[in-house]
Amino acid sequence: MTVVLHSITRVTLLSLVKTRKVGGSLVVTLPKTLVEEKKIREGEIIEITVRKVRKDGFGIFKGMKPFTVEDELKAHE
Repeated sequence: MTVVLHSITRVTLLSLVKTRKVGGSLVVTLPKTLVEEKKIREGEIIEITVRKVRKDGFGIFKGMKPFTVEDELKAHE
């Protein structure tokens, strides 16, 4: 009788990460806080859902008024 155990963890990643090239592949790094919170260990199988984020942001803040000089000054207080 052969028993095979797999450790599979489902994680919802709520932060944005940037890809980087390693050899011929693109990789992402999981944030330390997520790894600690979900208790992810090296060698575990995890599921990652990939959704490309729009780079230009056009239309994201529909209905938002343009920034004013006062808004800009508040950001630097």
